[in-house]
Amino acid sequence: MLGFIGRRLATGLLLAFTVVTGMFFFLMLTGSDPARGALGLYATEEQVAVKREQLGLDRPVLTQYLDWLGGVLRGDLGVSSAQNAQVIDLIVSRLPVTVSLALGAVGVAAVLGVALGLLAATRPGSFDRVLQVVMVLGFSLPNFWVAIILALVFAVQLGWFPATGYIHLADSPSGWLWSIILPVTALSIGSIAAIAQQLRNSVITVNSQAYVRTLRSRGLSQRNVLLVHVLRNASPPALTMLSLQFIAAMSGAAIVERVFGLQGIGAVAINASGNSDIPVIMGVLLFTVLVVVLVNLTVDILYAALNPKVRNA
Repeated sequence: MLGFIGRRLATGLLLAFTVVTGMFFFLMLTGSDPARGALGLYATEEQVAVKREQLGLDRPVLTQYLDWLGGVLRGDLGVSSAQNAQVIDLIVSRLPVTVSLALGAVGVAAVLGVALGLLAATRPGSFDRVLQVVMVLGFSLPNFWVAIILALVFAVQLGWFPATGYIHLADSPSGWLWSIILPVTALSIGSIAAIAQQLRNSVITVNSQAYVRTLRSRGLSQRNVLLVHVLRNASPPALTMLSLQFIAAMSGAAIVERVFGLQGIGAVAINASGNSDIPVIMGVLLFTVLVVVLVNLTVDILYAALNPKVRNA
């Protein structure tokens, strides 16, 4: 098992290295100018040249990359060219918002998606058809559109929830929960539909296998067969979908954060892109890629736990 985890981790870290390296050279070689972004459009060329020298942008691109990579290995992501603040501090300070939204959305999607998927698979007929329509509608609705509708109806018109702002969990658990309900709902609707649809199809496929009929013929209850045997073998595709939805929630949070006025990592990335703040862009990218690697590794470990044959792959 340890060898399997080591191989998967090495593959993930190699992928992360390749992605961030390619993005660094892409940003540096396609005309992005952090000095101009930091000083604004009305700065003179002389001022920009001085700023470029201060930021070390007058050095060869390869030298800049090696310096940045060495800093990453030491835990130093550099300094924001636009805000003159440590990149790691900017990310860490906004991390609770984005993580709260992403984990909340995935948690809600996992519970409701599994419940709806099992109901749709075990209740064929009109009930299944209605759920299919609901799931297709939920999957097709853009989360930013859902976020706007939720904010207008439940925050502005009814006043049940705050329209903007975020309360930290340590400050007020109830206030924290109240501040993320609408954003989490907006992010989770599409994920619920995707997970439910995937699990429904997998359960129907596994339910038709000969060994399931054999288990029923031995007198095992329908509930036991479904929850112990069928769900175990039908879960791998749903786990893959769940991991994809977590990654989608991390990226979709950027737009939802803007709708609800939340200052998360998405806001950091959008502001950095507007200012050509390459250190911050690279820091956010590195964080995102590492999250993807961690999520995929977790799914691989769960696969190996469910099916020992995977460990030899």
